[in-house]
Amino acid sequence: MQTNMRGMDMITTQEWTKDQLDTVLDIAFDLKKKRALGIPHPYLRDKTLAMLFFFSSTRTRGSFEAGMAQLGGHAAFVESRTTQIAHGDTAKELGEIYGRYFDGIAIRHVDWGVGNRYLRYVAEASRAPVLNMQCDLYHPHQALADLQTIIEKKGDPRGKTITVSWAYASSYQKPLSVPTSLILLMTRYGMNVRLVHPPKFDLPAFIVDQAQENARRAGGSLEIMDDFDAGFRDSDVIYAKSWGPLVTTTDFEESKRLIEQYKDWITDSRRMALAKPDAIYMHPLPADRDIEVTTEVLEGPQSVVYDEAENRLHVQKAVMALTMGNGWGP
Repeated sequence: MQTNMRGMDMITTQEWTKDQLDTVLDIAFDLKKKRALGIPHPYLRDKTLAMLFFFSSTRTRGSFEAGMAQLGGHAAFVESRTTQIAHGDTAKELGEIYGRYFDGIAIRHVDWGVGNRYLRYVAEASRAPVLNMQCDLYHPHQALADLQTIIEKKGDPRGKTITVSWAYASSYQKPLSVPTSLILLMTRYGMNVRLVHPPKFDLPAFIVDQAQENARRAGGSLEIMDDFDAGFRDSDVIYAKSWGPLVTTTDFEESKRLIEQYKDWITDSRRMALAKPDAIYMHPLPADRDIEVTTEVLEGPQSVVYDEAENRLHVQKAVMALTMGNGWGP
């Protein structure tokens, strides 16, 4: 267990050591147990977190806000369009000023080519840690919650197969930060990762390269596939969700044309039957019901989406307690 994470930014899990990530999981399981038993754990009493949103949220806002309250602190919701951020406050100014007002700054900014850069500009100027609530490239707390859920349901993740697949969705062109964070984190934990997507829905090459190196070091694998059904066969974990072809094009009409070619990429009971009999289905939510995944699967016995959503609370509390608390500094 590592004890020197105070003040660290959590922008991507790739920038944390495996020991540090193990510590997050240890603390998350402990905090989950304490909440179940009603044991108070006000590790962040009198601490404050600014939650800055450039993009709407349900689970992320709720879990960070509830988590800070359960840790004895306070979370302030800041919406970019209703503040001076929309009228000229720069990332540097936000980091300098909010880094003095608050003990942590959490940001969700998913605009392609902008979000991650914005977080890093704020972090460079802030004396308080910056926590990524999702950017255009990474969704680290979602991936950590996913890993906690896999450990709960499947035990040691090493050697298990996870299918990280694209799926069709019609609601909007979703960010690719969930699959990128998944392939980076699960390869570090020795899983056999199948990245499945149609042509032109690639993830950034530098992230795929990092995941390949993670797999090499941890004894797992990363296999890139373009056959949806083949990706399901004999898999332990099915994680199928949509993302936009952002690496290929940022033109909305071209993206829509590409997406509409693959309406049959839906997770249904026939495809789940191709996976192992005890396979679990995962999705970060919200899902496009009966378009991205059938209601039968989403609400069925193999689905763990609600446990997965709950674990957002626990891993985020662990990261906040470790980075914003009064423990030993780095």
